[in-house]
Order: sequence, then C-alpha cells, then structure tokens
Amino acid sequence: MERIEVVTGVQRRRRYSPRKKADLVALCEQPGMSVSLVARRHGISPSLLFRWKKLMNDVGMTAVGSGDEVVSAAEVKALKRQVRELERVLGRKTMETEILKEALEVAQAKKLISRMPLLPPDDSR
Repeated sequence: MERIEVVTGVQRRRRYSPRKKADLVALCEQPGMSVSLVARRHGISPSLLFRWKKLMNDVGMTAVGSGDEVVSAAEVKALKRQVRELERVLGRKTMETEILKEALEVAQAKKLISRMPLLPPDDSR
C-alpha cells in the first residue's frame, strides 16, 4: 500500500538555490525518473519542477537563479518594433497638435481683426 501525505496548515515559502534547482531538474532527466516522482520525493509541486525545467531549457541557469520572467529574443524584437512605431505615431500626433494650435491662434487673430471697426475713408485724395 502506498503512503499518502495530507498537508494541512500554512507553510512558509521555501527558497531553492540555483544549484538545487538544477540538481532537481537533472534528476528528472535520469532514466526511470519522472517529474512527478522527483516532486513527491522532495516535497515540492510538480508544476514548480516543470517551470524550472522550462526555464533551464529556454535560457539556462541564470533565469532559474533570478526567478525573473523570461521572454524570447523574437518577442523582445517585436516589442521594440512596437515601441518604435508608437513613438513615431506619438511624434506625428504631437506635430498635428502643434499645427492645430497655431491654426487656432491665426483663426482667433483673424476673428479679432474682423470685429475691429472699419477705418474712416481717406479724404486726402
């Protein structure tokens, strides 16, 4: 009969060193071992081991050690391209705003001129 553990209560979050994470992921890769089996033996969640494994396959131990979100180089390029496009659009909209402000000033000036009384006719002719 298999042993079943029932975990109750609130436990503190455990921190693992990059070396320990790498060792556990390497253990999963050994013949006859699975992620679930390693997780059970070491008292951790299989999803945590799967995440470490994915991070190590994607970018290596530096990502596992830092715990940061990892994005691919293609995604970074796409995001940079999007930022450049948004900066270009912002520049265009800023220029349009400045042009419209100048046009508004000119229109208001013309409106004031049109409200001025007409000059009296010149009698010196």
